[in-house]
Amino acid sequence: MAKSDPRRITRTMPATQLVALLLAFVLAAGVGGVLAAGLVIPMVAGANAAADSTVAIYDEVPAELEPRPMSQQSRIYAANGKLLATFYAQNRVVVPIDEISESMQHAVIAIEDERFYEHGGIDVQGMTRALANNVAGHATQGASTLTQQYVKNMLIDQALQDGDQFAVIQASEDSISRKLTEAKMAISLEKTMSKDEVLQGYLNAAQFGSRSIYGVEAAARYYFDKHASELNVVEAATIAGITKSPSRFDPTVNPKDAKERRDIVLQNMWKLGYISTEERDEAKATSIKKSLDVNPTEIGCSAAGDSAFFCDYVTKEIVNNPVFGETKSERQQLLYRGGLEIHTTLDPKKQKAAAQSVEDAVNPGDASGLQSAIVSVEPGTGKILAMAQNIPYTPSEGGKNTTRVNYSADPTHGASGGFQVGSNFKPFVLAEWLKEGHTLSERVNATKTARWPQNFQTPCVGNLAAAEPWAPANSEGVEVGYISALEATYESVNTAYAAMGYQLNLCDLRTTAWDMGFRPTRSVQDGGRVVTAPEETDIDIQAPMIIGTQESTPLYQAAAYATLASGGTYCSPIAITSVTGPGGKDYDVPDANCDKDALPENVANTVVYAMEKVFSGTGTARALGGLSDGRPVAGKTGTSQLSAQTWFTGFTPNLSTSVWVGNADKPNEDHTSGNVVNGQYHRILYGSTIAAPAWKQYMDQAVDGMPVEDFGNADPDLVGVGAIQPSTPDDGGDDSSDEGDGDNGGDEGKGDEGNDRGGNGNGRNDAEAAWDAVTNGDWDALGDAWGDN
Repeated sequence: MAKSDPRRITRTMPATQLVALLLAFVLAAGVGGVLAAGLVIPMVAGANAAADSTVAIYDEVPAELEPRPMSQQSRIYAANGKLLATFYAQNRVVVPIDEISESMQHAVIAIEDERFYEHGGIDVQGMTRALANNVAGHATQGASTLTQQYVKNMLIDQALQDGDQFAVIQASEDSISRKLTEAKMAISLEKTMSKDEVLQGYLNAAQFGSRSIYGVEAAARYYFDKHASELNVVEAATIAGITKSPSRFDPTVNPKDAKERRDIVLQNMWKLGYISTEERDEAKATSIKKSLDVNPTEIGCSAAGDSAFFCDYVTKEIVNNPVFGETKSERQQLLYRGGLEIHTTLDPKKQKAAAQSVEDAVNPGDASGLQSAIVSVEPGTGKILAMAQNIPYTPSEGGKNTTRVNYSADPTHGASGGFQVGSNFKPFVLAEWLKEGHTLSERVNATKTARWPQNFQTPCVGNLAAAEPWAPANSEGVEVGYISALEATYESVNTAYAAMGYQLNLCDLRTTAWDMGFRPTRSVQDGGRVVTAPEETDIDIQAPMIIGTQESTPLYQAAAYATLASGGTYCSPIAITSVTGPGGKDYDVPDANCDKDALPENVANTVVYAMEKVFSGTGTARALGGLSDGRPVAGKTGTSQLSAQTWFTGFTPNLSTSVWVGNADKPNEDHTSGNVVNGQYHRILYGSTIAAPAWKQYMDQAVDGMPVEDFGNADPDLVGVGAIQPSTPDDGGDDSSDEGDGDNGGDEGKGDEGNDRGGNGNGRNDAEAAWDAVTNGDWDALGDAWGDN
């Protein structure tokens, strides 16, 4: 025989009999105590079938109610304290009694429980009146006190927090069990709580509107755009009148019914001496419409406007981090019911500039189908200062010209699989180049050359298998013959970087890239798996890694370049500075875990020196000419195969920013054969075409008012002087007869000019002048000596 479920829906009975039963309970409780009441009720009930199980029901009722923290809204703030978004299952803000106006306290007592300060939780006089009224055939009355109503609201809220819908039904139904529960707990509650505590509890628990408005603070903000402490007589009476029927008496839904109810509250307040005749008459003469100043509280990140994707990133930090709860469900409950105050790193000024720059770069819904994203990180702290994209946010799957995918963030925080970074990876290669003892002045073969992958240095994974040699072309700068590593960097020459990578240990390159902050979002070596919790081993070891074939995100790139900006300190990006719960409870927040030894300082500063030249001479971002105020700045363009994804990531010593422009829906879309973006024609898209100008537009505004700082000095030994010939002219591959402009490059580089600059570079450098420049720390003069500017 199956075991019966002890939970059951209790039977209802007419209000007359129900009030009689409760009255008997109270009278018995008054004479012989609460326990004796359980014996009296069955006798009063008589032979009615509804009373057959009354004793059993009573025995099941707990004697005490232990109030839990009530479900209330959580709020996310920008760094300056500006509210970004609100989250709630019940729109409630719990406040103490001294932050609720006396008019509000008086109004709710007047309409709900005029003998509140006289009874002990159950109103015998009220029940007697209700019983007589019901027996006489008038409109039925229930005679519940504020204490009983507080109990009911608490039971419902606790059931909702527990996700127990059966308990919600039990706490809401008009039954003997529910009334007994309220009565028994109300009496017990008033033995442990003061009247002010009970009133405070009720005013914070009750529902005051049809739109999930709970508690007087949320009601005051919604209906009158003020705090509960500021409510006047008219406003208080309006709110107090709602709770009897939150839908019917909601003044924004049924203003006529709401006014009639409000006026009843005002009459009762006058009768009890809370207001004068003049105040009553003046209040009644005020129209509902005139008194309202409705201020809806929009739920979720949609309310954050241009900051919606940053807001969404923050919610993912809460929901995904075990510090906020053992399970994802618990963490989600905490966000929507826990009353959290979440303070973040977002700089509203920079955020506004970021949003404008990416929208100007690619208009939302532009016929090109391109998308753009931007993110800024503070070097040395990891703080995310801005995060925006041109396609507006939606919390759903997305519709026309909206998306829920955060292009700046990783799969866990934004549902994005990232994008091939292209030449944005080259600073990691250059850092390893310098770490392994090479210099910026060392020259490498920039002629297109085929090399077998199995001949690259990959001791951590064994020999790479390949059916054909690897012969990359150039997407941006184009050269042939021997050029310096410096020139290969600021002109972004793939063929030269392939030659550099051939001389490096790719396993060490992986470690350097990881230490600097490169984080992959897909793993080709693992079948294209989306990487949700990246580790160093997720960085693909393959020859094409040298020119950035693996995917990452703008946030990851901004954080990694911040390592260079800070002189070698890598900090994981962070969005939250503090989280506080009700009662001042502090939660641990994700730490940036800054590593000051991520990259040797001399290496970092020397890489920066090379990246500064991207903005001048023949650099790929020469058209930008740096920032408008002339402060030190460094950066790197990035263009993937077929120009499918384009980047510009750049930084000052105190701000690192990455911009991506591409097509997230068509990651391999060819952008090398004519593109119209915002009505302007571009034959080929490069990192310098759209991403770089968007970066400059933003950075010119973002750095305004920030202190002008210099980068650290480059290491002369790593810069190098003179021409260092490769030990072996043939560096392992077959020289190509191609001119070096690749399949889709050349438009932005030197083109055929490279044919006139081949050979081993003899005669191009004045070694003596170069040495003088290094000795004097005159890096521009050094560039002149090399002939690279």
